[in-house]
Amino acid sequence: MAIIITDECINCGACEPECPNTAIYEGADDWRYKDGTSLEGNVVLTNGREVNADEAQEPISDEVYYIVPDKCTECKGFHEEPQCAAVCPVDCCVPDEDHVETEDELLAKQRFMHPDG
Repeated sequence: MAIIITDECINCGACEPECPNTAIYEGADDWRYKDGTSLEGNVVLTNGREVNADEAQEPISDEVYYIVPDKCTECKGFHEEPQCAAVCPVDCCVPDEDHVETEDELLAKQRFMHPDG
């Protein structure tokens, strides 16, 4: 399952540079599928959705840092635990019950975004 940042976030920014998928963005910032991944142009995501990796997407939150569920792999394939949660000083990076995925699904998503790594 993806990680979500709760509204207890103090906007310290400690989590953002820790994400190996560049799935964390500052509140109100646009995001792209290509940011920090090998994705380019039109792609079909592992969940079957078709997107343009280069196009700016609407922010998920205007208030606090947020995590893009389609890019979050809970750091599977990179680290033993989610790095955002490990560095968060207020423990607001928690499992997102609305985006439940198996370890195999998370690893497949990681390989899809980073086929060379």
